[in-house]
Amino acid sequence: MIVGIIPARFASTRLKGKPLVDIGGKPMIQHTYESVKKSKLLSDVIIAVDDERVYDAAKKFGANVKMTPKELSTGTDRIAYVAKKLTTAEIIVNIQGDEPFIPGKMIDQAIEPLLFDRKVMVSTLAKRIKDVSELNSPSIPKVVFDYQNNALYFSRSPIPYIRDVVSDKQKLKVADIYKHIGLYVFRKQQLLKFTKMKQTDLEKFEKLEQLRLLENNIKIKVVVTEEESLSIDTEEELETARLFYESKKIK
Repeated sequence: MIVGIIPARFASTRLKGKPLVDIGGKPMIQHTYESVKKSKLLSDVIIAVDDERVYDAAKKFGANVKMTPKELSTGTDRIAYVAKKLTTAEIIVNIQGDEPFIPGKMIDQAIEPLLFDRKVMVSTLAKRIKDVSELNSPSIPKVVFDYQNNALYFSRSPIPYIRDVVSDKQKLKVADIYKHIGLYVFRKQQLLKFTKMKQTDLEKFEKLEQLRLLENNIKIKVVVTEEESLSIDTEEELETARLFYESKKIK
């Protein structure tokens, strides 16, 4: 059984009440839930919340929703709290609640490595960067991976460093540089082990929790996708999402 879990934290520091912000007459978390339900590989979708207001809103549009303790520090911890009680689930997909238009195809692409290879414990997504602003943005993590598509490192800095170029535009022409898309697929037992591990040094430096896996010698399979998803963390990004919704007339 493959279960998608969407962590939805109310008290976002940059956009208060983020799961409930309105996009075209629906709360953002409803858009995310409905988009995730379009996945062909997920058996079930659950929203993991920390606030009664989000719980009530999710119940209102018919979602499967679970309350989790407010003191849990990360979305991954929230997902693990719910996953632990899912006795029949073998694979858990961590889907960010602030990506209201995430394509179902993107989710399925991330799941596939775990279906074809029992040795794969964790997978995630990456997309080639084509815009200099993405290359230099510390809010957009980058990833490098080996010839078997196993992640080597994640960073908020542009990686790899390309010595013999004179401009950022040239970097993107001479090398394939990838941004990391924060969707994770875990085998359930690996997820539960991960949340019990102590934070690692590189994780603390970069503020990227996936580095905890690499520092503990756990491979992360990287799936390169051509799909795109809007992530919302600021008022500007929220306005962009609203305009996108209206222009595409998403129902």
